[in-house]
Amino acid sequence: MEMELLRDYGFGRQQLTEILGHACANAIAKAFPLSSLEKRQATILVICGPDQNGCVGLACARHLHVFDYIPTVFCPKRSSDQLHQDLTVQCERMDLPFLSYLPNELQLLNEAYNLVVDAVLGPETDLASVGEPLTGVLQTLRGLKVPIASLDIPSGWDADEARPEGISPALLVSLMIPKRCAQKKYELNLPRFPGTDPVVEL
Repeated sequence: MEMELLRDYGFGRQQLTEILGHACANAIAKAFPLSSLEKRQATILVICGPDQNGCVGLACARHLHVFDYIPTVFCPKRSSDQLHQDLTVQCERMDLPFLSYLPNELQLLNEAYNLVVDAVLGPETDLASVGEPLTGVLQTLRGLKVPIASLDIPSGWDADEARPEGISPALLVSLMIPKRCAQKKYELNLPRFPGTDPVVEL
């Protein structure tokens, strides 16, 4: 569907990424409203991979900041994608902090953040080609106790099949429509979107 919008309907990639990032931030705010967070500050860690899912994560982080959350961004691998670089600059200009490394101590992450947003790998990723530092990030995510919100698919899942050894997010924000792996695992029936909401709970 995304390719069809880009190819046939004249959408620009940056335009589409912005729409998706805004919708992801809305979904996270609905599932984890500010009033429900356990920690005194509304801290969120947004981990963004180098490809398109990471771009959506960067846009999402910026919108979460506008929604009065306190996002910190971690990009484990430098991206050559110009859109990724532009979105990084936008976050920096809004004074969003960036981590230079991801602590190995899980307790530090559990204590520092209310939620971790997983925008590391997307459905377009060839899982066989994924190496460090991304594999180390996935291992850390699997060990966290704080809730994880995965964008599009949980990182490490195949787009067609859920992986029991992969990440088990508390929230999965499917972009456009749920991918086959999510439909199989959660037996989803797709409803209509109510009113002007950009997201709907399944």
